[in-house]
Amino acid sequence: MITIMTPTYNRAYILGQAYRSLCEQTSFEFEWIIIDDGSSDGTSDLVNKWINECKDFHIIYCQQQNGGKHRAINNAVKIAQYEWFLILDSDDQLTPTAVELIHAWITDVAGIKGIVGVAGLKGGYEHAIGGNMKMPYVDATNLQRKKFGLLGDKAEVYKTEILKQYPFPEFEGENFIRESAVWDNIAKDGLKLRWFNHVIYICEYIQDGLTKNTNIETYAKNFQGFTYCSKLYIETHSWLYALHKCGEYYSVAKRKDIRIKGAAKKLNVNIIFFVMGILFFEFKKYLRK
Repeated sequence: MITIMTPTYNRAYILGQAYRSLCEQTSFEFEWIIIDDGSSDGTSDLVNKWINECKDFHIIYCQQQNGGKHRAINNAVKIAQYEWFLILDSDDQLTPTAVELIHAWITDVAGIKGIVGVAGLKGGYEHAIGGNMKMPYVDATNLQRKKFGLLGDKAEVYKTEILKQYPFPEFEGENFIRESAVWDNIAKDGLKLRWFNHVIYICEYIQDGLTKNTNIETYAKNFQGFTYCSKLYIETHSWLYALHKCGEYYSVAKRKDIRIKGAAKKLNVNIIFFVMGILFFEFKKYLRK
């Protein structure tokens, strides 16, 4: 059985398409947890209506004080009843056979040491985002995705127990952190997913979505989380990528009135390497102009 969780904030106008996609599944071996991140748009009335009318699967609705998607995921993991866990964003939907396919994939990887999840492709309405894979499946960590051509966003399904072991860090006063804070930590320990060449998840990046509204201001407002993810990135990527990350980090740090020496210290990197990263980052920006 699978736990499907949806974090939502003032998405009553579009959440219904996620619900309808779940009602159209060819398998109902799942529960749906909705974590409401402090909505004020009638989301509770809408979801309670679904709870009363839905006979095919169990819906669990929980409200939290506005704290961001990562806190919603942490809270859902705590109450999830099933072994596998999939995040379905509030503006997205699953293909009709998604749950059925996920169960088949889970059976495929049962008992394989080191594999803690499965993943399918995300698609738009006509295409797979990032292009199709060249093989039926690939076993790889999240940090090996580029090596195997696993481009673009994917629809990952992790073992719930693993997500309990690797929760999102929560920083007081901050309501955003990159999902790499968890996925790269899992990968750093050598734990893999089996990535399948099949679209199971349909998404569009709408104007009020998190993807389109994450920018340098977001990172500045959530600086502790940005620092955490930047340090993790430097620890887990090659020196060339680490150089770029140093430059990106400083572009945010200086907005917080943090000087070069202080920023390098926060990332625990050599100051000479850090300065080289700033120059590298600025040079790449110049070439893009």
